[in-house]
Amino acid sequence: MVDLTPLLAFRWSPRAFDPSAELTSDEAASLLEAARWAPSEENGQPWRFALGHRDDENWKRIMVSLPDSDQGWARHAATLVVGAHTGGDAERAAYDLGQAIAHLTLQATALGLHVRQLTRFDQAGLATELDMPGGVRPLVVAAVGRLGDPFALPADLRARETDLRHRRPVTDLLLC
Repeated sequence: MVDLTPLLAFRWSPRAFDPSAELTSDEAASLLEAARWAPSEENGQPWRFALGHRDDENWKRIMVSLPDSDQGWARHAATLVVGAHTGGDAERAAYDLGQAIAHLTLQATALGLHVRQLTRFDQAGLATELDMPGGVRPLVVAAVGRLGDPFALPADLRARETDLRHRRPVTDLLLC
């Protein structure tokens, strides 16, 4: 295998979060700082974030926008981070938001935290629930927390959680 930084090699997206672990204010600030330093076109930084810590009002507002199938495990995450973007060029803003979420995810890994990103949720409902300004579009919800017990998950999720990780070979990713 090619030499890869441990931050990338050991990053993974669990569904099993420790329901008793909390995210400290310093950890949350560190995640947002990492996102702040992500590259963006002309340094526009079109990303915006909303944080909900377990059982606070924002967390509840974010949680209800998730599909029932994801609420079952996401309720154990310490924090739910909504990633949204602004700007006229939605594709470019979404790309830049993706960079910011990637930076946040790697910083979480460096802190011993895990992140699972979700894109299936009620975007319009969430924007309304969080009273987002016009022109701000939520695109991703990231569940953040400490690793929990995969055997506490339902059987179908447990199997996916404990299977070996697989990635396509690089040759499958190359277009030419």
